[in-house]
Amino acid sequence: MSNTTNNIMVLTEGLVKNYKSANETLHILKGLNLNIPTGHSAAISGRSGSGKSTLLNILGGLDRCDEGKACVGGLDITSLSEKQLGSYRSKKVGFIFQFHYLLKDFTALENVMLPAFMTGMKKKAALERAMELLSDVNLSDRYKHYPSQLSGGERQRVAVARSIVNNPDLILADEPTGNLDPDNSSLVSDMLFSSAEKWGKTLLIVTHDEKLAARAYCRYSLENGLLFNENKPGIGASGCGHD
Repeated sequence: MSNTTNNIMVLTEGLVKNYKSANETLHILKGLNLNIPTGHSAAISGRSGSGKSTLLNILGGLDRCDEGKACVGGLDITSLSEKQLGSYRSKKVGFIFQFHYLLKDFTALENVMLPAFMTGMKKKAALERAMELLSDVNLSDRYKHYPSQLSGGERQRVAVARSIVNNPDLILADEPTGNLDPDNSSLVSDMLFSSAEKWGKTLLIVTHDEKLAARAYCRYSLENGLLFNENKPGIGASGCGHD
């Protein structure tokens, strides 16, 4: 992916998230600042419970922060209503999870088509789009198969295709290779990065997979609610972009 763009796709400023219980308050994110330019890939590593999934949930409109601001594509998602967040999730963001969450009674093709169809795309256009994306992940010959007839790696590749079907600005991947063996992890990683690059998508991954994280243009670690820069020389200290 090009490293010349100055357009910022993901921007967070002072992001705070706490979870309160009867006895204590857990400080999950402690004033997190992040910027990822459009068309770049970024990976965030960290131990379980460090706040990685919480950050993705906020950026994906699945959760709200307590303080600070989060913008995606110039849109301040922290100010959106619940209805607006629903539209944002369906049109602006593509999700890939550790568990594929494919619908078991739908074929691979139908699973990829469904999000597009539900947001108003005509059936024929959704079908053509889904077939194109399944071809991108080398599953053209498996489009009639149900999830139970697919391997774990194939199911996750269907999930990669599904995440792009609505032409989102941002793809959020939460441990996308976490349930796969090394060979399938490598294959899914290839498909994820190549698809994001082909369609010009900004990609943010949280992962324990060192090989997967190493493929990202920008790298961070999240520890105790704080973000640490692990970027290569020449990448700005305040984020992926050049200072």
